[in-house]
Amino acid sequence: MIIEHPSIILVTGIMASGKSTVAQLLSERFEKSVHLRGDIFRKMIVKNRKEVQPNAGKDEMDQLRLRYRLAAQSADAYFQAGFTVVVQDVVIGPMLSDFISLIQSRPFYVVVLCPNSSVVTHREDARLKKGYGAWTVEELDSLLRNETPRIGMWLDSSELTPEETVNEIITRLQDEAILT
Repeated sequence: MIIEHPSIILVTGIMASGKSTVAQLLSERFEKSVHLRGDIFRKMIVKNRKEVQPNAGKDEMDQLRLRYRLAAQSADAYFQAGFTVVVQDVVIGPMLSDFISLIQSRPFYVVVLCPNSSVVTHREDARLKKGYGAWTVEELDSLLRNETPRIGMWLDSSELTPEETVNEIITRLQDEAILT
């Protein structure tokens, strides 16, 4: 199944869950598409950037909300220009509901990649980019599994290649991931 009309697809999960790779491969499946990396809005802050840490304060959460708002506005703008937009970012915990409320365009799909923590640890160890510092894989995985609303399609990609993960997403998207 390939989506014929513009749509927005959020691919989320914890760091090293495969979001970047899967979102890129997924966006390549569409005729007219954008891979929107939400983290780019965090990286644009040159001075006084606040990183979200465990027990983050108001300033950190305000910057995270700004990042999500900018990503949602960009996704809606690309959608209105006729693109299918694959938004990729770490949007977990109660913030998932907040992010969803920011997206105005429909259809809108949510895909949560949730490989097990040992697979994530292995992936983190094998990649050049390091995401974990203040957080441990176990802490972020616990936040994902215990505090994130069960919205959209949750996909355990522990035993899947990135291509198999994309195929699974395409197969299940309409039935499990669509929000109304």
